[in-house]
Amino acid sequence: MNNNPLEILKLAAEACDDKRAEEILALDLAEVSLVADYFLICHGSNERQVQSIARAVKEKMEENNISVKRLEGFEQARWVLVDLGDVVCHVFHKDERSYYNLERLWGDAAPVPLEVGW
Repeated sequence: MNNNPLEILKLAAEACDDKRAEEILALDLAEVSLVADYFLICHGSNERQVQSIARAVKEKMEENNISVKRLEGFEQARWVLVDLGDVVCHVFHKDERSYYNLERLWGDAAPVPLEVGW
């Protein structure tokens, strides 16, 4: 597998969807930030689901030989950050997602259409 950021984004979104993450949203940050090319944002309804989603993203990357640079917040499972280099996946607990509201904070970033959802 190549390390095309868009392909990594899609793989991560699939992993989130497989664990029934809610409101999966991708933002294209390439034009508005040096932090990453894409943010993937989703949430789970409880700590166990948040951990399950983050673990699924990590495992999906490992299966495809994509390195996970960092995994932060896993123990508390309120906001887990999975750093995939050009793609940063934010897995929130539903309460934290509305509080931090990254969608509004990065409002200049264009949404990326994803083919996920159930």
